[in-house]
Amino acid sequence: MEGADASASHKYAKELQVGVRVVQMACSLCQKLQKGSVGPSPDHVVSKDDDSPVTVADWSVQAMISWMLSESFGRENISIVAEEDAQTLSDDSATSLLASVVATVNETLAMAPRFGLKGPTKPLGGSEILDSINRCNSTGGPVGRHWVLDPVDGTLGFVRGDQYAVALALIENGQVVVGVLGCPNYSSKRKLVNNSSVRSDLWQEGCVMYTSKGSGQAWMQPLVQGHWSLEWPNSASVIRVSSIDNPVMATFCEPVEKTNSNHSYSAGIAHRVGLRKQPLRVYSMVKYAAIARGDAEIYMKFAKAGYKEKIWDHAAGVVIVEEAGGVVTDAGGRPLDFSKGVYLEGLDRGIVACSGVNLHEKIIGAVYASWDSSHL
Repeated sequence: MEGADASASHKYAKELQVGVRVVQMACSLCQKLQKGSVGPSPDHVVSKDDDSPVTVADWSVQAMISWMLSESFGRENISIVAEEDAQTLSDDSATSLLASVVATVNETLAMAPRFGLKGPTKPLGGSEILDSINRCNSTGGPVGRHWVLDPVDGTLGFVRGDQYAVALALIENGQVVVGVLGCPNYSSKRKLVNNSSVRSDLWQEGCVMYTSKGSGQAWMQPLVQGHWSLEWPNSASVIRVSSIDNPVMATFCEPVEKTNSNHSYSAGIAHRVGLRKQPLRVYSMVKYAAIARGDAEIYMKFAKAGYKEKIWDHAAGVVIVEEAGGVVTDAGGRPLDFSKGVYLEGLDRGIVACSGVNLHEKIIGAVYASWDSSHL
């Protein structure tokens, strides 16, 4: 995995390599569920207490990644903050649902050697799967190492065959130091400049982006397809943010859902700074991915009153954008604080990610200028 080796500082080399491999596995799992080649129909959706959806893919990815991280780094050394719990799966009425998750996880773990990892010697049972999911019960904090996982970010996008992401990050003493973002439906096809040896037919749908803090680079590799393994050389390329700093030419992203995002306020900011293009409304952290690889220049999210942003919805994307040359802050211009636990506490009004300093300053200036007249 040449790209991961080259982009990792020595301190986080193993964490980055394992992270990329397990996210590749997770993307493969999700694609197979979407295509119906394993497990139930992807539209088998359960509503959580907050009415947000959860699927077999969410539980399966969380169980698989939890198990692999515990095996790679030692169960006693692992702290994982993740979105899902196993309460629904543990119910007596969820026998068939749990069976689907168990089958999906075991089929994926059996492929671990293809991804350069070691799987279990025998299939995992239901209790082991539930234990792996429930092991992700850390609340993070300012001290120590905490893996942060959103198994399927943008579950509605997944169900609808649209954009979604598998997001894994490592936080050390409150700082995001490793970020891996798997985007199964975000095409990795692009013009290759310095990597002409890559077979063009390998650049299929989907990609994984990744970085480590301080490397000054972010990388993208295509998802493993067909009989190819992750060991195939030269599969990664460096990604950089766009050089566009003229608002007239800039593309800006915002969430699809209106429930937790104020589209009208974003539209006002866009008008104030002179953005001409219609917003690109995208599910999940694929918005961060689009900025990191130069397909968009701005991502704005202004949450409605009472909504609190969770760290697993941003950690991986933020560090990837920053190392690719971009800027991410809250709407007051301050860095996001990942040291306060599950939530991004103290967030000032919203989140602004930009491909460069000039655009970022314009957005932040417009927020300050317009805030008194906002209806947030």
